[in-house]
Amino acid sequence: MIQQIKINTEFIKLDSFLKLAGITETGGQAKQKILSQQVKVNNEICEQRGKKLYHQDKIEVDDIEYEVITHAG
Repeated sequence: MIQQIKINTEFIKLDSFLKLAGITETGGQAKQKILSQQVKVNNEICEQRGKKLYHQDKIEVDDIEYEVITHAG
């Protein structure tokens, strides 16, 4: 089951998303997880902390799937 994470902006950066979703507690933890290739965005490993995520982008971390939902979408 995909967990939907709602944001109030047009996009959210990947490191901020990890914190918002409760996957990591700090930006440093988010950075480590991203740089150690543990994060997929739309089924591809992503190492860009500042990757912009938009409505319906899918993120996978530790075999858990998340989806970005915006009010605009």
